[in-house]
Amino acid sequence: MATNHATTSHSSLQDRVSILLPLPLSGVYDYRVLPGMAVTVGDYVIVPLGGRQVNGVVWGPPSLEVDEKKLKDIIGLLDLPRMPDPLRRFVDWVASYTLTPPGTVLRMTMSVPSALDVPRATTAYFPVSESDRPETDSRIRITAARERVLSSLSTTEPRSASSLARIAGVSPAVVRSMADVGLLRAVSVIQKIRLPQPDWRKTGPRLSDPQSDAAAALVDSVRLSVAKPEDGFVVKLLDGVTGSGKTEVYFEAIAATLAAGRQALILLPEIALTAQWLKRFTARFDAPPFEWHSDLTGAERRHGWRAAISGEASVVVGARSALFLPFPSLGLIIVDEEHDSSFKQEDGVIYNARDMSVVRARMGEFPIVLSSATPSLETMINTETGRYDRLILPERHGGASLPAIGLVDMRDEVLDRQSWLSPTLQQAIVDTLSAGEQVMLFLNRRGYAPLTLCRTCGNRLECPNCTAWLVEHRLEGRLQCHHCGLSIRLPEACSKCDAVASFAACGPGVERLAEEVMLRIPNARFEIMASDTVQSPAAAGALVQRMQDREIDILIGTQIMAKGHHFPLLTLVGVVDADLGLAGGDLRAAERTYQILHQVSGRAGRAERPGRVLLQSYRPDHAVMEALVSGDRDRFMSAEAASRERHHMPPFGRLAALIVSGPNMAAVDDVARALGRARPTGEEITVLGPAPAPLSLLRGRHRRRLLVKATRDINVQALLRSWLARVRLPGSVRVQTDVDPYSFL
Repeated sequence: MATNHATTSHSSLQDRVSILLPLPLSGVYDYRVLPGMAVTVGDYVIVPLGGRQVNGVVWGPPSLEVDEKKLKDIIGLLDLPRMPDPLRRFVDWVASYTLTPPGTVLRMTMSVPSALDVPRATTAYFPVSESDRPETDSRIRITAARERVLSSLSTTEPRSASSLARIAGVSPAVVRSMADVGLLRAVSVIQKIRLPQPDWRKTGPRLSDPQSDAAAALVDSVRLSVAKPEDGFVVKLLDGVTGSGKTEVYFEAIAATLAAGRQALILLPEIALTAQWLKRFTARFDAPPFEWHSDLTGAERRHGWRAAISGEASVVVGARSALFLPFPSLGLIIVDEEHDSSFKQEDGVIYNARDMSVVRARMGEFPIVLSSATPSLETMINTETGRYDRLILPERHGGASLPAIGLVDMRDEVLDRQSWLSPTLQQAIVDTLSAGEQVMLFLNRRGYAPLTLCRTCGNRLECPNCTAWLVEHRLEGRLQCHHCGLSIRLPEACSKCDAVASFAACGPGVERLAEEVMLRIPNARFEIMASDTVQSPAAAGALVQRMQDREIDILIGTQIMAKGHHFPLLTLVGVVDADLGLAGGDLRAAERTYQILHQVSGRAGRAERPGRVLLQSYRPDHAVMEALVSGDRDRFMSAEAASRERHHMPPFGRLAALIVSGPNMAAVDDVARALGRARPTGEEITVLGPAPAPLSLLRGRHRRRLLVKATRDINVQALLRSWLARVRLPGSVRVQTDVDPYSFL
């Protein structure tokens, strides 16, 4: 709903302005400002576009490229606070860096279109005084239920029927009937956003000396950003071993931010699995933060967006998209598990939320905290060069010791056919359970088996939409593609040779591992923790609680259980295939494998009882395995850095990818070849491809890739813009740019 502001302001723009629309358009559009309408940069407005009305944001002075006669009028202003200037500059920066139309990035900040509308009025109820009640109505009887409703009412604040019913323990119909007979007075109200506010004055738990020093440094940086905004931006790496209490340290920075009247944002890589984090936050501040993630309902997202822009949401914890919420007074960003690759968005606007968080903090002139037990190589190099400050927590909190990590050389183990647990690991599991302790088995592969083939002809069951094998999920009785989501039942006969009941599952997934646990340790209580089995925060919280209540003996899962969870009686972690992540040509394969194995190892022995980790490996002499056993992380990272530097790979060089895709393979190949012919040249630039992507068919689209490798001093964005401008694209073919790629699929 638009409101026509008839006031004037010295900061208002004149008779025409440029407006950015949340659409994939080339730039801003000029619109006419009606007489008497005060319009300022950052205002949310309604404007005509073609035959419809759309919301947009006043972006600045007009371009003056459109004839006055062709201008259309702004319809009205939306009743919202203005978009903060740092967020507008952030939108422009992200668009420029990622080579994305600014309107597409703007749409990420306006991701809940209904939140821009004026909230609908609802009916609420006041009590009617006894003197004002009708005297002759025989229906007015004060029953026990009605008495509870009356005692629940406030004389100053009306309540909705559902709220009253919940408090009084009656049905909403009871409330409405009381209004019908004159016991309550109905009023129309617009619900205000009222969230419980965290209590920053509450004292947190006692910190160790290293924790206190790190917390003091973070608090000082927050206070400096308030006192001297021009010096407020700083990046702090909170580098602490697993279980060192990093969360409690940055909670102190959150408290200082709230004390200064500013908002705080915490980004987590697996928002669906933060039950313990939320519990710790609520215990520390006596109120929960506002959550922002894909599992929210439409009403919750609408409520959250308006709470963010109004400042009512003082602390938001969310997935990477929370970075684009319109905070008016953001004063701190924390990126927890900053190394996690899930911070990289691969679809739509391709960006890394960790890196973009640093940019948003710089534009807002406030501190950002990157927290991890296994920082990314990029972050480590930035600390070594002095761009980031490093705070170290070298020991586990409360006297707990780091687990002992051992290797199981699978070349020396004798396993039964179709068995995946070595005798050494099996015996360790039995010994741990006999001691009344818990076990975690880690295999980063969902489902029952990664590949299903026909025993008769060797046909492998593939996804018809993607270059990928279908993964069997036996618990659901389905074959699934983990790339496009296709789900089908296992066929009765092979489509190639018509053989019946000839399919064989090849390789293990977590479901198959659970099957072996059931066979070899039949009395053990186990559960599977994977994104297929834990699909909501509530389900995750319930599973975590069952583990804490000792209702589970063996937790079997993928990487979603590797981070953040604290189970006091978990003393053994078994990694079934420690070599799994080392396959392929990904330049970060070794770094990622080290990080995830270190993180999952850190789940063991986090309380009084010592922990133990067994890594099953066919490559025990690999640098990753040696670093894990020795505990010498920095030596491993130094070797990784030296190798990257020799080959001029990130962070010592620049990479950018072009992904050409479309439904017609010939058209895609034509565009890819045209891009290859128009490739940029130079001594400091190398272009690889075009070549079929490893996933050459994804969701029904054929894909080709080109990769640009350049030195650090090359302006990759300018190079890509010039290159793309030389090739005309047919409407059916799309070219995506991925600056600083993490995935090479």
